[in-house]
Amino acid sequence: MSRWPGDEVIGFSSRDADIRNFSDVQELVEQNRPDWIVLTAAYTDVDACESNRELAVAVNVDGALNVGKAAQGVGARLMFLSSDYVFDGTKSTPYKTDDARNAQSVYGKTKAEAEIRLLELNPEFCILRTSWLFGNGGRCFPDTILRLAASRGALDVVNDQRGCPTHAEDLAGTIIRLCRENASGVVHATNAGDCTWFEFATRIVAMAGMTAEVCPVSSEQMARPAPRPAYSVLSPESLHLYGMRMPSWQDALERYIQQRSSRN
Repeated sequence: MSRWPGDEVIGFSSRDADIRNFSDVQELVEQNRPDWIVLTAAYTDVDACESNRELAVAVNVDGALNVGKAAQGVGARLMFLSSDYVFDGTKSTPYKTDDARNAQSVYGKTKAEAEIRLLELNPEFCILRTSWLFGNGGRCFPDTILRLAASRGALDVVNDQRGCPTHAEDLAGTIIRLCRENASGVVHATNAGDCTWFEFATRIVAMAGMTAEVCPVSSEQMARPAPRPAYSVLSPESLHLYGMRMPSWQDALERYIQQRSSRN
């Protein structure tokens, strides 16, 4: 909460309320009557969503709507964290906020449905799409690569999926600024630049001074239950309209590795 100075900020978790239960959410929101609600809660295991469709819908769609309705009831604004997975990945230029949603995975479809229904409920709500999140204190791609590189001589990483890595710390700062600007509608927020997972992993290993070889492979070779968009770069134009720009993913990665080294 120290990263959000000047405002009273309260963090809630699933221990405080189950977002699938409207009465739980409504009671919590009415007790606190916030000006803004930033909804980050979601079922984010993309592969598990494929075999747990009902749970994914209950959390990512119904749960989001419960929070939206509770926010509406007390006149609070809502920021809903969404994903690049709402797109099908068939473009070759950055996705803009008004590009058609065409999610291919269960996870992506639930996030897309939640976006639509929340904006129908209140067009002044803010849908904040981001992608490829990483950060200290939790499981993420750079952490996995660094752990594997420490014990293996070579790593296979897909080289046919392109997106925008995003440092959770940078995203948090952007969320604060957008709330203070009373942002509404759909906004894209990622670190600047794009890469493939292979390119990302190669830079991670190099920045950490490790010697493991990173080998490019195809998505077909590394088949997963949920389809991933081949191209999901998000255009920053909507963020620029608020006078905001995020640092490059390379800069963000360097800070992440330094913080991780200090923490370890």
